[in-house]
Amino acid sequence: MNQALGIALLVVGIVLIIFGINASDSFSSDVSRFFTGSPTNKAMWLLIGGIASAIVGFFIMIRGSAAK
Repeated sequence: MNQALGIALLVVGIVLIIFGINASDSFSSDVSRFFTGSPTNKAMWLLIGGIASAIVGFFIMIRGSAAK
């Protein structure tokens, strides 16, 4: 059960990272970067959430396989 949860979190994390990268390359993010020096909040939260989810999923997978 934990193995499946880890895989799901890892996959969700990777998808969120991909969406975050696409959002950071968007026109609105370019405009935001021009005026503020950083991409939009949406792009940042997608990247942060994706990285956190992928890390948690990876450690759940490792812990689940090491316990057997």
